[in-house]
Amino acid sequence: MTDGAQSEALPEADREGRPRSTAVVVGGGLAGITAALSLADAGAQVTLLEGRPRLGGLAFSFQRGDLTVDNGQHVYLRCCTAYRWFLDRVDATALAPLQDRLDVPVLDAEGRPGRRLGRLRRDALPVPLHLGRSLATYTHLSLAERAKVGRAALALKALDLTDPALDEQDFGGWLAAQGQSARAVEALWDLVGVATLNAVARDASLALAAMVFKTGLLSEPGAADIGWAHVPLGELHDRQARKALDSAGVRTVLRARVTSVRRAENGSWRVEVPGETLDADAVVLAVPQRETHDLLPEGALDEPGRLLEIGTAPILNVHVVYDRRVLGRPFFAALGSPVQWVFDRTEASGLRDGQYLALSQSAAQSEIDAPVAVLRERYLPELERLLPGARGAGVKDFFVTRERTATFAPTPGVGRLRPGARTKAPGLYLAGAWTATGWPATMESAVRSGIAAADAALAAAGRPRNHLFDHEEAA
Repeated sequence: MTDGAQSEALPEADREGRPRSTAVVVGGGLAGITAALSLADAGAQVTLLEGRPRLGGLAFSFQRGDLTVDNGQHVYLRCCTAYRWFLDRVDATALAPLQDRLDVPVLDAEGRPGRRLGRLRRDALPVPLHLGRSLATYTHLSLAERAKVGRAALALKALDLTDPALDEQDFGGWLAAQGQSARAVEALWDLVGVATLNAVARDASLALAAMVFKTGLLSEPGAADIGWAHVPLGELHDRQARKALDSAGVRTVLRARVTSVRRAENGSWRVEVPGETLDADAVVLAVPQRETHDLLPEGALDEPGRLLEIGTAPILNVHVVYDRRVLGRPFFAALGSPVQWVFDRTEASGLRDGQYLALSQSAAQSEIDAPVAVLRERYLPELERLLPGARGAGVKDFFVTRERTATFAPTPGVGRLRPGARTKAPGLYLAGAWTATGWPATMESAVRSGIAAADAALAAAGRPRNHLFDHEEAA
């Protein structure tokens, strides 16, 4: 237990003189960090337990020689108010800035000369006019396809996200019914949807897809402006998060894998880790659905087996280090190629000579177990097709990172399987991007789940909060 950050002894009462409640948060990903910070900020005495030697869950960094490498490329949008709150709370907003205005270069590997580059960008106009010029000039679709996309967007905007029937439909079928061509699905709907949902349209719940497009593209003009870490993810989700937890008085213990969560005879909760037993008034399980299932005490959920029905989806990340600069923009998306999104990670990784590109490949079921040699033969020629500067450039390093269970699978019907923060066991709460946040498995969903679990615990303790993110107050 020597890897933990131990805070100083905490007072036995909060600022209002009430006895301090105690809480244990199991899991140090974004959901767990958020729950711990929120509980501590409200006066609880919190212990955060994480089985790994670091915080950050599935959004982390590691060393590869002199490079600092993110396990995968993560982005967020201006509409991600919870994650923006998280960045503020851990004093990291400046490390992951947002675009001034949405601008996504889209390269078509098979496009005609002069028409290979299209752009999705917004103007300073109200919704839906903010995207009107971009759609009208989007070179990757015909005029007829652009007109049908506009009509489909208006139909999407009219959908009622509270209608449970939407979750039973697949997005691809809905798009087909709206007259969307295969090219329109590839060049627009899947371009956005695969990156946010981790599934192609035909495999995605209409409810989740509609939520993504309505919130990101059809709510506020700047909602889809993109932000990403300009430093390694470990700076945000481990180093900065640990500093914030320490300052909040949270006891953080790493390499502490929980083996049991059960009720004590006095009604409190007892959490077992090798070498230590912790008693608490409240416990938040902020771990993946299978691990949650295994730790749940009997009777905590009516149908705990449903957690095991929530599928998972992989993300493959391809990392290429060139001996020279081959890309002159921070990122781009690709069409007509297995390449999806490419980001320049040179500065963030600490690379001094050449350029380091990271390819984020979502919905990667067909490639997640492919040998590195096979992936090298597939992706290096594709980068040369897309980037003339890569032709003849030397490849100094090529490697992959694989997250086989990166997200929950957003399949039709998944909504009824996702539990809320509260369980039937008083004092036991659930958090994680896979819980019922209304969002797909994103950093935003993880943070929202941590807030929801903390708020539920505080309400049960008679300390309810009307939680409103600062960014929402300002909107």
